[in-house]
Amino acid sequence: MKRICFLTDSIFSFGGVQRVTAVIAKELAKEFDVTIVTFDEPSAQDTSLYSLSETNINYRFFRYPSVSKIKRLTCKAYSAFYRKCQPQSQWASNLYARSSFPSELRKALIRELHEGHYDTIVGVHAPLAARLATLMPWLPGVRCLGWIHNSFEALFGSTSLYIGPSLKRHYVYQLQKLNATIALCQYDAKQFQNYDPRLKPVVIYNPLTLQPGPVSHGNSKRFLAVGRFSRQHKGFDLLIDAFHLFAQHDSDWQLDIVGEGPEEEMYRHKIAQYELGDRIHLHPFTNHIQDFYSKAQVYVLSSRWEGFGLVLVEAMAHGLPIVSSNLPTSLEIMGDFGLYFQNGDIDDLSKQLLAAIHIDWPAKSAEALAIAHRFDVETIIAQWKTLI
Repeated sequence: MKRICFLTDSIFSFGGVQRVTAVIAKELAKEFDVTIVTFDEPSAQDTSLYSLSETNINYRFFRYPSVSKIKRLTCKAYSAFYRKCQPQSQWASNLYARSSFPSELRKALIRELHEGHYDTIVGVHAPLAARLATLMPWLPGVRCLGWIHNSFEALFGSTSLYIGPSLKRHYVYQLQKLNATIALCQYDAKQFQNYDPRLKPVVIYNPLTLQPGPVSHGNSKRFLAVGRFSRQHKGFDLLIDAFHLFAQHDSDWQLDIVGEGPEEEMYRHKIAQYELGDRIHLHPFTNHIQDFYSKAQVYVLSSRWEGFGLVLVEAMAHGLPIVSSNLPTSLEIMGDFGLYFQNGDIDDLSKQLLAAIHIDWPAKSAEALAIAHRFDVETIIAQWKTLI
């Protein structure tokens, strides 16, 4: 039986990446020996999260050892030089890969990965995928894959919050070493390859990650948005501003935003400032998110960027029409089904919210269910098995 390892920052916490990793791992565990190596604290283990208790997955909790002060300073010096001078060579990138990942840390992670005798290791997210690429000389015979959950723009764009300008070439040099890099949509795969022809990602869409609840009746007059409250990613600040404009033309509709994170206080301040506390409601993450989808009438994706709009598929599986920023991944998933607004444009978003309350809801709901069916987990997992 093949042994598969997912190397991830976290699995026992709320988030879209954690949820889709759990779903893929659970499905593969029906046929393979699957282990998740996580940087979570052991005390955080909760296998009821994402129904992880329903399958036989092994969990290993890894923590890096400490590094001596002299080693840290030496490595830091070269890392600073690399980021400042940005030498354009594989050799310099390999040196940076080691200086930013000192030998004590590399050896500890190599030992951890050797103990599992894995046939395939999947580095979840770009940083761990790059780390895994660095370790490949010490993992002979192991198929090493990188699973990129952010969009090309979020990683390599001019306003990237994840990779600084000085590290973009480094990531190219490292990711090309992997046996395969997985992108979440065709648009991003083309963007990666256009950026550097040596990057040839395999495209595997994320599957529907939950068992849908009852299809919405479409009469609740409630908008819904779901995601983490962090780093402006989901654009909930834009959504609250746009709903304020929308509310000047409508006195009935409500907005539910489900999530948690460091931007929550900013959102609450905006809601209070607009005196919309009786119409905009913030809710914590829940294992029963289906209840929110079933009670909503329209889903809103206000994200500034997405690797893959998983919530779009979930919403459509409950029969919900969609208002979305005109992201390439949204257009790829939904085609002309969605009501699109110009990314970041509050006025345009408010206009699409107004348009959404007048759509032919039964027809849109039926179309939503048909689109969601294309992302059944059985279809997606077959592609994973082929790649592994």
